[in-house]
Amino acid sequence: MSFWQTITGSDLTRDWTAFEARAAALPADHRAAWEQIKGNLFPYGNFSGRNLMPIADAALALLEESAAEGLSAHEVIGDDIPGFCAALAGGEGARTYRDRWRAQLNRNVARKLARLGG
Repeated sequence: MSFWQTITGSDLTRDWTAFEARAAALPADHRAAWEQIKGNLFPYGNFSGRNLMPIADAALALLEESAAEGLSAHEVIGDDIPGFCAALAGGEGARTYRDRWRAQLNRNVARKLARLGG
């Protein structure tokens, strides 16, 4: 990956386009599950979303394999898609971008207060 691709995110655009092309070939229930997975995975992403690329690829591969075997998306993923996405992103209690930003804000405020108090 070149510096230009890193800055512009063109590599991410290319990868997401490939993901969407793969998802378009899935049956309807698998496509619906893919849309829900995407929506539930994004809170676990970093600023650019690069950390989600291998996770999204694995989730899409799971849907492709289950469709090839004739299984429904419900049989593979179950009812709890947010829980499934949390498990993919690092398990229960995985930190979302909100958690990381909250921790950063708390550190900054504590540092400022320490300067004022000491």
